[in-house]
Amino acid sequence: MSTTYQPINCDYYDRLEAWATMRTICLIRFTSEEGQVQEVSSRIADLFVLEKVEYMRLENGVVLRLDTLIDVNNIPLPNQC
Repeated sequence: MSTTYQPINCDYYDRLEAWATMRTICLIRFTSEEGQVQEVSSRIADLFVLEKVEYMRLENGVVLRLDTLIDVNNIPLPNQC
């Protein structure tokens, strides 16, 4: 994974916010720091920015950088705008 943050598609971010607001349990696939595809099922507790990097905090305590996401609820991240 690149250490330089790549912002995600704005429409997809809005979708993440909607799932967080609706407290939807999401199936989230992402790339770990080791480059492995991992999967977790949890509610999105918070979306936040820290030092110009966007993050997602899950209800189970996991924190993910948004540019590590592969798909959420089987909806893949679109190409960047």
